[in-house]
Amino acid sequence: MIRGSVVFLICLCPMGALAQPFPASFEVSGVAANDVLNVRSEPSTRADVVGELGPFTLHIEVLGLSEDKKWGKIGMPEGNGWVSMAYLNPTEQDDPFAVPRPLSCLGTEPFWSVSLYPRGAEYNSPDTGAVPMTVTQEAVADQGYLISLEEGPTLNRTLIITREACSDGMSDRAFGFSTRMFTEAPDGNSALQGCCTLDHR
Repeated sequence: MIRGSVVFLICLCPMGALAQPFPASFEVSGVAANDVLNVRSEPSTRADVVGELGPFTLHIEVLGLSEDKKWGKIGMPEGNGWVSMAYLNPTEQDDPFAVPRPLSCLGTEPFWSVSLYPRGAEYNSPDTGAVPMTVTQEAVADQGYLISLEEGPTLNRTLIITREACSDGMSDRAFGFSTRMFTEAPDGNSALQGCCTLDHR
């Protein structure tokens, strides 16, 4: 029996990764300028390499960690892959009470997207093309985000984004945010569903 002692449990995993909810944005760190960080099909160095990240890659969305906390699940064009968390650092947000940027939401049937950038926002669809918008309100909670946008004097869009599994219905890629977008327009209101990502590689 140990008496009069303090016992410390040491976890050899990135503290930044444990201190925030997922999905979360990361950047590559500790990879040589002439090297790459491998993306693997499973959380193991023995798994197939399915992609790679450059040594200075930013805005990598980690959806969650492996059981041993050593690997992070990220999005790929047609699916998902795993990267070593030893080479990822959390992206520092300028304002923890603001919605992180860049952030993109998208939907199918019909196709649409809303993108937030550090200096603006835009709506895009095959019918409208890229249309600039102004953020009029935003709020942050552990479970997700609320964003209100104005597209001209008579059209408003509101996105409610929640941390939950989401599929775009067209690929095998898993997303970590789900959204509902409500549009108020002179020709009628509408409500659409979609997925969102912090990934802007």
